[in-house]
Amino acid sequence: MQLNPYLFFDGRCEEAFKFYERSLGGNITMMVRYEGTPAAIQVPAAFGKKIVHARLVAGDLILMGCDAPAERFSQPQGFSVSLSVDAPAEAERVFQALAEGGKVSMPIQKTFWAERFAMFVDQFGIPWMVNCEQAAAHA
Repeated sequence: MQLNPYLFFDGRCEEAFKFYERSLGGNITMMVRYEGTPAAIQVPAAFGKKIVHARLVAGDLILMGCDAPAERFSQPQGFSVSLSVDAPAEAERVFQALAEGGKVSMPIQKTFWAERFAMFVDQFGIPWMVNCEQAAAHA
């Protein structure tokens, strides 16, 4: 069984996934537009170039998403995409990349459970946590 985040955007899915691809060092493996699919009849014609399904793979992480028409979009709340990394330097790198242009609620720092931990909302409105646990926490 695998659990993957599926993110909804207000028309910026393609931009967000290209940003995540660079930030996470992954690859976009799917980017399907509304136009040319059966879903095209459910959205305004001007929405045809927007994304009905995107998929990004970075290591064992799979991140998926789409653009939601305005009447079906709501700002994400009540969750965070939690990203766990093995090395403090990688936690710092990923935090700096993903938090660019966003709003940091907890800067990356050492905590009682982690070598590095941070919380922020990225420039696309998606809440994130970056966590690099202490070696003893894995035991």
